[in-house]
Amino acid sequence: MSGFVAGLRAEFTKLLTTRLWWILAVVLFAYIALTAGGLGAFFGAVATGKIAPEGASAGGGFDLHQMGSLPPLIYSFATAVGYVFPVLLGALLTTGEFRHQTLTPTFLANPRRGQVLGAKSASSLVIGAAFGVIALIASVGAGALALSAFGVDTMLGDSDTWALFGRALLAMALWAAIGVGLGVLVPNQTAAIVIVLAFTQFVEPLLRLAASFSDVTAKIGEFLPGAASDSLVGASIFVASNPGASALDWWAGGLVLLGYAVLVTAIGYAITWRRDVT
Repeated sequence: MSGFVAGLRAEFTKLLTTRLWWILAVVLFAYIALTAGGLGAFFGAVATGKIAPEGASAGGGFDLHQMGSLPPLIYSFATAVGYVFPVLLGALLTTGEFRHQTLTPTFLANPRRGQVLGAKSASSLVIGAAFGVIALIASVGAGALALSAFGVDTMLGDSDTWALFGRALLAMALWAAIGVGLGVLVPNQTAAIVIVLAFTQFVEPLLRLAASFSDVTAKIGEFLPGAASDSLVGASIFVASNPGASALDWWAGGLVLLGYAVLVTAIGYAITWRRDVT
């Protein structure tokens, strides 16, 4: 137990003594604030009839009922588009160990490699949740400000909204754990970055879109990691803008996301982590 606690302390020390975490945090905050604030202002203007997109009645507000409740949709940008950041951070923290061979002194200090990986995975949950806080501050701050500017209820007094915040933190924590697992499975840093960006920004969105065209494939698409994350959080611009998409219950989405984290970490441990790192 003392070795695990020492491992946790070492993992946080490794993170906080580098610039990686705060650079990603700043980019995350700016990206989410710009996205949530901009689309919050747009949807708020549309919902109140300040602007009328094609298909809206002249002089009247556009019915956004088909897109679900607007404030949770805007707040969910923290995870819907921000989840790539904790994945990248987790992957970079792990692949950096292989690249710079800092695993060598770590394993000399604690030869129990499973315990070392457990500490790294556990610390990633805290790091991911911290990134979730940053993302929510950005999406809620900019989004609520934009919505209130157009007289739209921000729903910040609703318990369901705060429950969404809690589930968003859990989702971001699990994404960071998935990143650590991916870094263990693919120790080459460049390859890991390419895989994360290609899958999250291109491959999965295309798969989710293709899956939505039939009921059978839509059920399969529910188990994609991004879809599971959206189900866990309970709101997503992708699901709201795609009537053919379906979603799991929030708890099932959380279990699927946890399953991905456990699976990639276990495979990486069996294939890569146990090898000689020198």
